[in-house]
Amino acid sequence: MKQRTLFSVAALSISLLATQSSFAQQASGNTSASAKSQAVNSIVVVVNDEVITKQELNEKLITVERRLKAQGTALPDRADLQKQLLERMIIDRAQLQLAKENGMRVDDVMLDRSMQRMAEQNKMNMQEFRNQIEREGTSYARFREEIRDDIMMQRVRDREVDSKILITESEVDNFLAAEANAKAGKQELNLAHILIRIPENANADQIALRRNRAEEVLQKLRAGGDFAKLAVTYSDSAEALKGGDLGWREQDRLPQLFLDAVSKIKAGEFTDIIRSPNGFHIVKLNGQRASNDVKAEAAVVQQSHVRHILMKPNQIISEAEVLQKMQDMKKKIDSKEATFEDLAKANSADGSAAKGGDLGWIFPGDTVPEFEQAMNKLAINEVSAPVKSPFGYHLIQVLERKSEDQTNDRQRMAARNALRERKSDEAYQDWLRELRDRTYVEFRTEDK
Repeated sequence: MKQRTLFSVAALSISLLATQSSFAQQASGNTSASAKSQAVNSIVVVVNDEVITKQELNEKLITVERRLKAQGTALPDRADLQKQLLERMIIDRAQLQLAKENGMRVDDVMLDRSMQRMAEQNKMNMQEFRNQIEREGTSYARFREEIRDDIMMQRVRDREVDSKILITESEVDNFLAAEANAKAGKQELNLAHILIRIPENANADQIALRRNRAEEVLQKLRAGGDFAKLAVTYSDSAEALKGGDLGWREQDRLPQLFLDAVSKIKAGEFTDIIRSPNGFHIVKLNGQRASNDVKAEAAVVQQSHVRHILMKPNQIISEAEVLQKMQDMKKKIDSKEATFEDLAKANSADGSAAKGGDLGWIFPGDTVPEFEQAMNKLAINEVSAPVKSPFGYHLIQVLERKSEDQTNDRQRMAARNALRERKSDEAYQDWLRELRDRTYVEFRTEDK
């Protein structure tokens, strides 16, 4: 690293003695600052063709410590937490690299919509949401990038794991039969989880070492150790930095392995070591409650065959001009001066424009609430007044409606979703293990 200029040209007018003294002091200070800068920005680990720096690790460490304190989790030793966090950063970086290799990206428009939904879920406007994030000690810009990364990793999971989970018709049949024969009502369980992962293609010695580690954790738990703190310290699961918390889940969406194990314990207790293909598990039952999932005896669904014209205000056309143009189009349609189809083809900013605005048959929940509410109030062939939604302004026309009993289809779809979710966690952990094993990782020492 090149030495910075230690004094300005103006300093040459000072006496030689003063200059020499100043030079020595500044050189000493600059060397110290340079060393500190190098230490902060040193490479901690190489992940394929990218690096994780000490500064990145420290920033993440501060954020994780803050979040663990906020949720009341006792902090483990900083060295243990740093080791756990670094492993999570390696796995996340490998997933993001895979996403980029496959051409996945999350643009700012998509990210903004996600941020807006998060604000709405927290019953805040965007400014209030931003202020809250910054009050918690995280810059809004960094938080946005973390959410962008989360979306990318979820897309990778969807592509590499969830889309490849196969559910057979016989599995659905068995699931529905088991539900029908269940004597007790459905339960929701609140679980926490510690996973000691076994490497792919592990030999007997490696498996024994991992078993010993699981036994060590179990002994600490039996001696009164805090489950969340030990999960942060030892667990290899994706939930480790959340204290192993899996949250509330319906029992039919949990792995059967976990259900069988926790059926033998009470709330507040934890299981013995459970073996699975992924590794060794210890599961804690935090609580259980009756599920509020109420099955309808019949599910008669009204569908609407709909078409629309979408216009969006922009720098060229103002909101007032859009509204005026849409009102003019409605008058032309009502007076039969023009057809809905022709006006949609000529004016709609939606992909359905080429089809005259035809959206086909719409089920409840398929569209945003503003669109659905206006659609449901329309008589057949009636054209709505301009309707505002997050996408712009719409003219809506319902061409026909029909009602169908979807009970059986919906039950089978719900069963299929429950089975997929039951298999998903284990498949995801297995895939993460494979990804980690094939990722080139080089740890750098402090003095490099």
